[in-house]
Amino acid sequence: MSRVNDSMIVVSAASGALGRLVVGHLLARVSPGRIVAAVRDPGRASDLADRGILVRRGDYDDLASLRDAFEGADRLLLISSPELDPARRVPQHLAAVKAAGDAGVGAIAYTSVLGADTSDSGVAEAHHATERAIVDSGLPYTLLRNPFYGEAFINEGLRAAVAAGELTGATGGRGINTAFRADLAEAAANVLTEDGHVGRAYDLTGPLWTHPQLAATLTEVSGTAVAYREAPDAVAGPLAWLHAQVRAGALETRTEDLSRVLGRPAMSLREAVARVLAP
Repeated sequence: MSRVNDSMIVVSAASGALGRLVVGHLLARVSPGRIVAAVRDPGRASDLADRGILVRRGDYDDLASLRDAFEGADRLLLISSPELDPARRVPQHLAAVKAAGDAGVGAIAYTSVLGADTSDSGVAEAHHATERAIVDSGLPYTLLRNPFYGEAFINEGLRAAVAAGELTGATGGRGINTAFRADLAEAAANVLTEDGHVGRAYDLTGPLWTHPQLAATLTEVSGTAVAYREAPDAVAGPLAWLHAQVRAGALETRTEDLSRVLGRPAMSLREAVARVLAP
């Protein structure tokens, strides 16, 4: 796909984990002077300013600040608010969409969630409302429907499983369609810097994997035998809810959209495990 030349790109929530990764990918594609980091607290983004990026205050609870932050944007990446309560999140997102229209943004890309096109409840509630607002705004758009992050399952905690020789979970061996922030950030950067994505909605998933496969991969990568044991009582807190979603088959939707937008395969289970267990 051809590259978008001489455009100003604004990234909202740019000081967050995903936002910083997106900015890093953008810096490999365009000059720092073409990137605007919109953040709630500019003081937390001094490192971005030091790299030549224009930092503007853009608070999801302050419509005027969002208008100013989005001014002159040819492309805007609207990263969803970290606020989880829809009663707060929906107004924040609607304010951002209105600000984008008021500022004359050229095109908007939004980090939504898988299923937001068909569900207006649960995790998808705020995203469903935001997608509708974006479509109704008349702005050219791209919807990036992200899955749960792979980091929720594949992280430094796996070292304990290797040490114990046992991985526990409560997923019933069902498939999991997570993707990793690094891949999702690169995909977002591609959408912001390439032609051909406007008017599209992407369901972004990595390759399906299961906890028994994860145990086998831990064995292969570590050289230590790791068995998988189904143990619902061993999983607590938010992770218990997430494992229940997997067990119900809610995370088995899979497409090739992420690989297509990346122009390469998404990170595999083995690659992810190798990164986590690397010395």
